[in-house]
Amino acid sequence: MDFDLRAIAIVRSSRSELLDDHWDKESTSLELIDGVSSDALIGLDQFSHVEVICVAHRASDVPPGPWVRRPRGNPQWPEMGVFAQRNKDRPNRLLVSTARIISIHERSLVLEGLDAVDGTPVLDIKPVFSWGGPRGTLRTPQWSSELGEQYFA
Repeated sequence: MDFDLRAIAIVRSSRSELLDDHWDKESTSLELIDGVSSDALIGLDQFSHVEVICVAHRASDVPPGPWVRRPRGNPQWPEMGVFAQRNKDRPNRLLVSTARIISIHERSLVLEGLDAVDGTPVLDIKPVFSWGGPRGTLRTPQWSSELGEQYFA
């Protein structure tokens, strides 16, 4: 089954290198592309955060890439399937990131904490609702906590 998708915005970031950590140190905005009305941003100023769905346009093709690997290639962490990780080399190259809205302009959003490099195509922008997060106790493995220690720092 195939689907047609189109970009609605482009990431403009101070980071162009595919590095893993320190995303809060980057300045990032989303610029709507031609053909997307600025009216699409009406009401977004009432929210503090957005979820951004992107295409990892510089990722490796998966498949045939690895379905199982150690997160970040770290030999101290266990082998995990691609669906137990959030890395960019995914079957459909889709990335989801939650970011804080700093400001909204006529055709752009300035964000904090978006983990996407400059030029990344954006497929969708969704507001974060207070009731839309995980329900119940969140359970994660120790290696993911270690991975996250420097991710946004």
